[in-house]
Amino acid sequence: MDLKLEVLFVPVSDVDRAKAFYESLGFRLDIDYIASEEYRVAQLTPPGSEASIIIGKNITAAAPGSLRNQIFAVKDILATRADLADKGVAVSEVFHYAKGFIFNLDNQHRVAGPHPERADYQSFATFSDPDGNTWFLQEINTRAPGR
Repeated sequence: MDLKLEVLFVPVSDVDRAKAFYESLGFRLDIDYIASEEYRVAQLTPPGSEASIIIGKNITAAAPGSLRNQIFAVKDILATRADLADKGVAVSEVFHYAKGFIFNLDNQHRVAGPHPERADYQSFATFSDPDGNTWFLQEINTRAPGR
């Protein structure tokens, strides 16, 4: 059985503001369907991705800004971080984890800079959209077997 992630719902408070933010990052607008004052759905696809995000009005019960720690895989973490910063995004400095691949809420194992060997899956940066939904950038050049 093949299961491919197709769409991720991103809860936002202002569709136009969120749409402008993601488009400023280079996301392609696939659809922007406005059925009424009460229902709207916009689908955007990140550059190079087969999966998309959906933002809208009355499409999810999740609170705006409640999406946490979703990951964008990137080939060059330093270049991608610089590109986002050039576009006005408040993006963290690049970091890695002292004890390997560890996500934790208090960030106690984060070390400044990319992984010393630039090992795949080990270098990160973070940013948020205007509602506070959080995203990780993760550097991957050679995927794990089966990916």
